[in-house]
Amino acid sequence: MKTINAFLLILSLVLFPATNTILMAQDQISPIDELIDSIPQNEKISQAFYSTRVIQSQSVEMLHKGNFDVRILHRFGQVNNGIKEFFGLDDASMRMGLDFGITDNFTIGVGRSSFRKEYDLLLKLRPVQQQVGNKNIPFSLVLAGGAMIRTADEISLSGYKADAGDRLSYYGQLLLGRKFSNRFSLQLIQTLLHMNYVNDGIMDNTIYALGAGARLKLTKRLALTLDYNHNFSKAEDYYQPLGIGLDIETGGHVFQLHFSNALGMNERAYLADTTDDFWKGEIRFGFNLSRMFQTGRN
Repeated sequence: MKTINAFLLILSLVLFPATNTILMAQDQISPIDELIDSIPQNEKISQAFYSTRVIQSQSVEMLHKGNFDVRILHRFGQVNNGIKEFFGLDDASMRMGLDFGITDNFTIGVGRSSFRKEYDLLLKLRPVQQQVGNKNIPFSLVLAGGAMIRTADEISLSGYKADAGDRLSYYGQLLLGRKFSNRFSLQLIQTLLHMNYVNDGIMDNTIYALGAGARLKLTKRLALTLDYNHNFSKAEDYYQPLGIGLDIETGGHVFQLHFSNALGMNERAYLADTTDDFWKGEIRFGFNLSRMFQTGRN
């Protein structure tokens, strides 16, 4: 009996430290696990801009899947018309639009402008989104395209009346943007616009434009914006659209207050129909109102 007790005592002295060592080893994190945990995960960068438009140009921002964006845009008369025209507020042009997020990276939209009584269609795709982590992507790439049709009666200087085909215009855009910090974002815009008919050849049928949009956040809810496009057409009496604005974000709404020389609010209108010179004071006050509606989970 003494021999058995002695054997059990020796066995317990041997097994207990070994068991304790195994349990302690299970509680400890290996250097390999620490290395894996230290690797940053990929994080998509969003909210480079408060809205899917900078002012008049498209931005690299997209709607979430299942979200509707109801957009009401107003552009008033020239501020330098003075008190007689209440600094342009007596005269107004507007556009109403509805955009829908098919996916987080694909948006469709429709709209109508009172200027030229023009309808427009939008398709917008984001194949590349800026991200940080173990796979850095330094920018977002967005492709946009659409068509417009003017329905107002249009008669050329020579008396020619435009038919249905003449009223159509098409455009394609490539947008390259980056959110440099929580405060500052910048994007470049390339646009190719084709109009089936232009009034007596005053404007080129096909136009190439290069533009830029920028945002500088002042507070969590306020941001300054700049929107500029350079039209390389040599048509006289047409000018480059420029807009300077203030964005106010309130959750479900985005208010965009701005000054611009562009009367039109779709791609054909602001690129090929801007006849006011910003630097001569021919500036219009305007605002964009964006109201978001969510129909399902993102």
